[in-house]
Amino acid sequence: MMHKYTKLLACMVLTCTILLAGCGTATKPAATNEATGEQITVTDFNDRTITINGVPDKVAALSIGETNIIYSLEGTLVGRPTTDVPLQWESSYDVREIGTTHEVDLEQIAYVKPQVILAHNIMNAKDVAKLENIGAKVVLTSGNSVADIQRQITIFGALLQKQSKAEQLVTEIDSKLTELAAESKAPVPALIVYGAPGTFMAALPSSLAGDILSLSGGTNIAADYPQLASYPQYATLDMERIVESNPQAIFIMTHADPEEVKDSFIREMEASKAWNSIDAVKNGHIEVLPAELFGSNPGTRINESLDYMYKVLHP
Repeated sequence: MMHKYTKLLACMVLTCTILLAGCGTATKPAATNEATGEQITVTDFNDRTITINGVPDKVAALSIGETNIIYSLEGTLVGRPTTDVPLQWESSYDVREIGTTHEVDLEQIAYVKPQVILAHNIMNAKDVAKLENIGAKVVLTSGNSVADIQRQITIFGALLQKQSKAEQLVTEIDSKLTELAAESKAPVPALIVYGAPGTFMAALPSSLAGDILSLSGGTNIAADYPQLASYPQYATLDMERIVESNPQAIFIMTHADPEEVKDSFIREMEASKAWNSIDAVKNGHIEVLPAELFGSNPGTRINESLDYMYKVLHP
């Protein structure tokens, strides 16, 4: 009799164990496909803190400088800027175009589904909400000086966890600056003109071209010109002050057709006898700067920009 009760008790215990096991399975959370990598946090130029879960493998850039930097850091892009300006890395030409900092192509960005978008800290501040709605994190930076470009390299190096490579690139720029600072040639008074046909402005020291000029041994004659409200790195050309300063070199910078812009500028100079009194004009020291080095932030090609400016300042 006791044997029967023992068997019955064993069966009841086994049944409860199975039921409890079944209940345990039902309440266990389902597995997910979310990345479990270490979080990466960067601070952009607008003091925004951006946190990404793991190293992003789908990054998009809206300008040339950021494109060049990412590839120099041994990264790749799923979206690049729409541009006619030559890019530093041949492989970047195969990447889908997603518009520019001036005109973001939301449809193409949505198509490539980036985890992170590299954008301009002023021009694209208004686009952040739209880009985040697509599901991307936005990192805002800019390149208005050589120091800005070095900071961009450092931020993107942290983003891709390529800190050693970023430090190497920053050090190479520091070495170039040290090399140029060691030159003892007298500063050359110069004017940098940014233009499109019919529209010309003077680049101020606060612009990237102005910074390159200063670091390469030039003196910007427009240094104290009042900045334009809509383009704070530039000023209106002041003919009277230009004649008074008598620049020894004039540099033309453009995104448009360089020869067309140069011809337009020369026609404007010919229409005013005042230009003919300037040494740069009399000596033919008028140079159209390469768009890939000066028309916008060149990113990791900045040392080429510095070398180019130094050579045309001191021919």
